[in-house]
Amino acid sequence: MSDLRKAIEKAGGIAAVANACGVSPRGVYKWLDRGHLPRTEYTGETRYAEIISEASGGAFTAKWLLEITGPRPTPKPTPAKPTATTA
Repeated sequence: MSDLRKAIEKAGGIAAVANACGVSPRGVYKWLDRGHLPRTEYTGETRYAEIISEASGGAFTAKWLLEITGPRPTPKPTPAKPTATTA
């Protein structure tokens, strides 16, 4: 079970988190499928982590939730090494 799923369960489950955050249960399932909260959470447009933390009764902090669920950067491809060519 992912840390995000555990946090949601501690906060009352999918329906309770959806209701508290003002989103549909399907929206919460999307967070779980992706493994992180929406982009707007990391740009400061929403405060779902804070709401979920409060709903958990203080079982974890919003900061912890954001840290463990943050989107992972896409690794940059390693450039190919130049090869010697013969003329």
